[in-house]
Amino acid sequence: MMESLKRRVSVFYRNDMGLAIRRKDRLRYMLEGCLLMLLLSLFFYRSLWALPFLSPLYFLYCRERKKFLKRKYERETTMQFKDAILALAANLRSGYSVENAFKQAYRDMELLYGRESIICREFYSMIMGLGNNLILEEMLYEFGRRSGAEDIREFAEVFAAAKRNGGNLTEIIERSAAIISDKVETEKEIEVLLSARRMEQKIMNMVPFGILFYISATSAGYFDILYHNIPGILIMTACLGTYAGAVFLSGKIVNIQI
Repeated sequence: MMESLKRRVSVFYRNDMGLAIRRKDRLRYMLEGCLLMLLLSLFFYRSLWALPFLSPLYFLYCRERKKFLKRKYERETTMQFKDAILALAANLRSGYSVENAFKQAYRDMELLYGRESIICREFYSMIMGLGNNLILEEMLYEFGRRSGAEDIREFAEVFAAAKRNGGNLTEIIERSAAIISDKVETEKEIEVLLSARRMEQKIMNMVPFGILFYISATSAGYFDILYHNIPGILIMTACLGTYAGAVFLSGKIVNIQI
């Protein structure tokens, strides 16, 4: 039973890296990386022979996209977890035991997010674990470790201490949900403030390609001196390095985390 449960959970998670990237997302950013390398090789070198030399940029792009998607899924998990513990607190206040409160919270989250959502998969695994006499606090902490969400790990530690020492679980859960809600709302406000800047960043990243394409289309042969010769290759490589550095720096500027 537990092996089957682990296989079911591992479809969405990889235990060795926290929140995993879904296969379709991983395939998408790999294809995006290939298209980007093709674009760079044609615009900066006009030769497909440059592709092997651009492989470091491909791996750098894939690494940054993986980090971005990982942060995205961590935020999604935290938001769903906040709603789940609010439902859990309401169930405890209604007189449910801790185990039954988790089962009812799973049903609530199934209606809210769907059975295949992150939180429903995790709560399902906890319910199955409870049926196999696993310790709830340990499963909660393991969920936090896998997800990479600090808020979930901290909640698991507080929940374990309260249950062990006989604290008011309902009050503790409500306070934890309030703290997580404040953090989520702050992140949403930051996202709104930065959304316009991120759009500007994406536009500016494409401007050099637009300029090269426009001049090449209107003045054929204008850039020929920069291609297929050593000095031109060195100049274009320096331009590519400057462009890559600017893109990386602009991404760091608009990536604010709390």
